[in-house]
Formats: sequence, C-alpha cells, structure tokens
Amino acid sequence: MSLALGIETSCDDTAASVIRRRDDGSCEILSNVIATDLSGHRPYGGIVPEIAARSHVELIDRVIGEAVDQSGHTYSDLHVVAATAGPGLIGAVMVGLTTAKAIALAHSIALVPVNHLEGHALSARMTETAPFPFLLLLISGGHTQLLRVDGVGRYRRLGTTIDDAAGEAFDKTAKLLGLGQPGGPMIERAATAGRKDRFRLPEPLRRREGCDFSLAGLKTAVRLAAEALPAPSRQDIADIAASFQAALARHLAARTARAMDLLEADFGEDRLLVVAGGVAANGAIKSALAAETTARGWRLIVPPPKYCTDNGAMIAWAGAERLAAGLAPSPGDALSFAPRARWPLAVPPAGRALGGGRKGPKA
Repeated sequence: MSLALGIETSCDDTAASVIRRRDDGSCEILSNVIATDLSGHRPYGGIVPEIAARSHVELIDRVIGEAVDQSGHTYSDLHVVAATAGPGLIGAVMVGLTTAKAIALAHSIALVPVNHLEGHALSARMTETAPFPFLLLLISGGHTQLLRVDGVGRYRRLGTTIDDAAGEAFDKTAKLLGLGQPGGPMIERAATAGRKDRFRLPEPLRRREGCDFSLAGLKTAVRLAAEALPAPSRQDIADIAASFQAALARHLAARTARAMDLLEADFGEDRLLVVAGGVAANGAIKSALAAETTARGWRLIVPPPKYCTDNGAMIAWAGAERLAAGLAPSPGDALSFAPRARWPLAVPPAGRALGGGRKGPKA
C-alpha cells in the first residue's frame, strides 16, 4: 500500500489530492481539492500564463493543506509526493513542481515528477477496471491524441492533431460566439437548444489515411458561418454551437474508429477504449464514441467528469503507479528534474518524425 499526494498546476487549476493505492492495484481517493480563479483571465477571453502562475502561488499552500487535512492523514504518513512536471504553462508548472520538491525535502518523502498526459492516460484505472493494453483517446485543451497503452510508461502514439487541439477548438469557438469560458461547457450548454443539422460543416481529413486529427478548418468554417449572419440571434448561436459540436464529435469518432480497426487483432476479446482529458466530459462526444465501440464490440470507459478535467488525484495516482512499477526516479534525479513546457508522452510510429511544423510541439 502507498499513500500519495498529487499536485497539479499545468494550466489554470490549482489542484491537490491524497490517494491510497492498495496492494491489489485498486485506488481509494481520500481527498480531491481544486481551486480555479478565472476573474483575472476573463477580460482577455482566455488563459493568460503570467496570471495563472501568480494565482497558483497564492492558492497552492491552502489547496495542499486542505487536501492533506481532508484525507485524515499528515505529511509524515505519505509515501510519495507526485507533481505535474510538464507539459503545460512553464510558469504554472514551476510553482507546483517546486512546492512538491520542498515537501519531499522537508518530510523525507519520495518525489515523482509526472507527465501531465500520463496522469490523464492512467486516470481511468483509479475508478474502473482497465487492464492493459487499451486504446486511449486523449482530448484536452492542449492535446488531441490516440495512444496505445501497454503499461505504465509504455505508450505508442497512433495519431495526433496536425494543427489545433479539441479543447482549443471549443474555447475559440465559444469566444467567437460570445459564450464565455470555459468553452467546452458553454458550447455544450448552448447546443442543447440548437439544431445540429442547420449548418453544413466539413468533415476534416475524410480522405486522408491514418489516425491524425485536424480542427483548424472546422474552426474556420464556424467563423464563416457566423460572419454570414448579419445579426445572429440567440437561436442562430445555439444552432452554430450544436452544428460545431456534432461535427467535432463525428470527426473524433471517425478517426478513433480507424485506430480501433488497427488494433482489433492485437487486443483479443477484451477490447477497451479509454477516453480521458477535459473534453471527454462532453456528452455528444461520449455518445458518438459509444456508438462506435458498440458497433465493433469494444468496451468504453470514460472517467467521471471531475477526473476528466485537470485534478490532483490523477497525478497522485500516476505517481503511485510509477512507484509500484519500479519507475520512480532516484531522489537526486527527482529533485533536479526541470519543469518542461513540452514533454511528449510517446514516440510516433516507425518512419514518422516527432518534430516538424506545429505537429511536433503539439505532440
């Protein structure tokens, strides 16, 4: 059994959690505290990195203190402290990782720097039975990827966005329509009153082989549809939101279906698709993916919404999983680990370069 404190500060959420990983591999979440202050970002219509970093500095001590208190334990009971070390806003990541280093030193606790994407990748195993291997669709504000997950630390990338991420597309579309932030929930709320078949939006990469995604053209099509309306009414905006959401869901499901077909023979009878990241909380996307998995005889797991968005529990769990797998770094390596703005979780398939254009950094 291991007791882990997780700290997450990759973007605007300041989060901390204490979890217990039992010897049988199950997880008990003892606390999960998240604080978000969007007031400073609101005038700019998006997340401002410097404001996010300052907010983390102001909130992190209280958030961690509450997480430890709510768990019913003290720092001396902890076996490991895990913190997001990247990818993310570099100033924000620095706050969380530096704080974790201080806690590890002060209380003689093992430190595990965690890849934020690995936190999402393993999050389903906190609440569900999700044995390896499985196919992962990771959809968040900064990433849209398909990964084959063969174990802790064993990931192979099958596809990624060649331009924008799904969460970014939601945020920018919401800003265009004047719906506010965060974009995903705002679009989904507006879409409930809209007609998803009113606007004909393109299906990206329809004739392109492989499992990559592209959302820039879809964003442009939404902008053109909005500009074609001289004075959009509330119903017009709802229809655009519904049409955009439906088109995005179709695109994600279609590209994921290609990856499912590629892995059909390798996965045997228990074929599992895990969907993680903040965008995984969207109902239309979950419905589209559920239809694909049902048609192919796959099982679908989507973590509860509070564990899809950024949270400390998934970071604590990833740290505990790494510790159990013997993948935790030495104390010296952990304390000298530098925060990273970019940190690919997996290498691309053989013969395809990792870098090049926007696709490299996005991956």
